[in-house]
Amino acid sequence: MNTTTTQGVTVSVTTNYLPDYSSPGQEHYVFAYKIDIRNNSEYTVKLLRRHWYIYDANGVVREVEGEGVVGQQPTLEPGEAHQYVSGCNLKSGLGKMRGTYQMERVMDGSEFTVDIPEFTLVVPYRLN
Repeated sequence: MNTTTTQGVTVSVTTNYLPDYSSPGQEHYVFAYKIDIRNNSEYTVKLLRRHWYIYDANGVVREVEGEGVVGQQPTLEPGEAHQYVSGCNLKSGLGKMRGTYQMERVMDGSEFTVDIPEFTLVVPYRLN
């Protein structure tokens, strides 16, 4: 699990390769990642936007940006957490992702950026 904390908001990531949805012969590798966002600050915060960089070992870099996460813009009271699962496909069986969330402190509307820790996406048999 990869974890980082920015301004009291902790983001943890775990990943899984999904062989049932992948087709290595067609250079199609599918991965799921589970994100846990925990508000360890003293303020209520709201997740506004996400911004991802997806690096494929074949040299392709994709950028994904948009509102919320999986259709939601969760608000977290101090001590609360939000989890979600999403996915990514690669042309190679090896890559990595990193990104940021744009968050808002609800009490005053101030915005801040929370880092999402970099994590690898790797087909298990490539580790041998």
